[in-house]
Amino acid sequence: MKRWRDAIAVYSDRRLLVILLMGFASGLPLLLTLSTLTFWLAKVGVDRTTIGLFASVGIPYSFKFAWAPLLDQIRPPFLGRRRGWAIIIQLCLAAAIIAMGFTDPSVNAWWTAVAAIVVAFFSASQDIVIDAYRIEILPEEEQGAGAAATQIGYRFGLLAAGAGALAVSDFLAWHWVFIMLAALVGVGMFAFLIAPEPEVAVTPRRETFADWIASSVVAPFTDFVERRGWAVIVILLFVLCYKVGEAISGTMATPFYVELGFTGVEIAAVSKVFGIIATLVGTLAGGLVVARFGIMRALLLGGILQALGILLFAVLAVKGHDMFWLTVAIGGDNFVSGLGSAAFVAYLSALCSPAFTATQYALLTSFMAVGRTLLSSGSGWLSQQLGWTDFFIVSTGLAIPGLVLLIWLMRLYPTEKSIHAQSAA
Repeated sequence: MKRWRDAIAVYSDRRLLVILLMGFASGLPLLLTLSTLTFWLAKVGVDRTTIGLFASVGIPYSFKFAWAPLLDQIRPPFLGRRRGWAIIIQLCLAAAIIAMGFTDPSVNAWWTAVAAIVVAFFSASQDIVIDAYRIEILPEEEQGAGAAATQIGYRFGLLAAGAGALAVSDFLAWHWVFIMLAALVGVGMFAFLIAPEPEVAVTPRRETFADWIASSVVAPFTDFVERRGWAVIVILLFVLCYKVGEAISGTMATPFYVELGFTGVEIAAVSKVFGIIATLVGTLAGGLVVARFGIMRALLLGGILQALGILLFAVLAVKGHDMFWLTVAIGGDNFVSGLGSAAFVAYLSALCSPAFTATQYALLTSFMAVGRTLLSSGSGWLSQQLGWTDFFIVSTGLAIPGLVLLIWLMRLYPTEKSIHAQSAA
């Protein structure tokens, strides 16, 4: 019982409240380039082809590792490396959100697209700083709780920019909606203003450009590889595969609900309300499991439960239009997904070196995002070939390679501290 009390006590740390507020700031701008943007475009009469092309405005999220070294190595003249960059980026982000709101996609969609790309760029840049700050401010045993706090804040940010923005748009003009969302960026600014600057040594800048490139761009990659040797291949494959079954099944979830005959109101009530609550509870549980059992065992538990969560949709496919089983499937899947995500974020955080936190974390998450997108792109074809029940069973099976790689990694790195250990030549 004492260990569980100690695990729960982690959430009483005031630093986690700051991290939760940063998570809100991170989630806020995401939907402005996704579902909220497409809803706005549809409302003003933009054609479907153009709306589809707007999906590409999120490209900066997949390539944020390219400029992460600059945020790692260049120190602003005020507030320190992390806090200084955060305030600069958030001021630019707020201005970009306001500018996006004053465009008129029904007249010139190109300007709206340009503004959305700028919003995505500063949003991705903010994510780099927030992720680096969380990793640097918390010790390894608290990374699970930090990941949970981030995910909880993130979900509330998504709610504000998604359901909140859509509801307000019924009563106010869109430029006022975007002004209100820009004002909410102040939540993240407040968090960084009251937060302490992490005490992490920074690699000094070199005199020549070539030396600066070597220390800022090349060094983070070589450091990541050299400390693990050949095992880095297993680590990257695991990062790619851990959530691939969930990604493939999740891509086809909404078409699956529609084909079973569920209405938009039924889907929204279960997935957007109950599902989010289940995710938050699962994320909190994941933080506790990491604190109680460690990152590696939490990853294994989360991975097994995620696979079982996918099987719930196979049961729903057999049951058909059944609100009880829809609730069970979405609630169960979201809970275990939140648990696994908390452990996974903690693991990615533990992989990063303090001197190159932003660059290495951005690289890992970009690799995960690109890989999951490519691997799940064939999910529609697969569901047509197999039928829904077999599709979800196969999606469950696709979680097995990630679990096998995880068990291999647990033999290589049985504890969190050994993740950082230099591999034997």
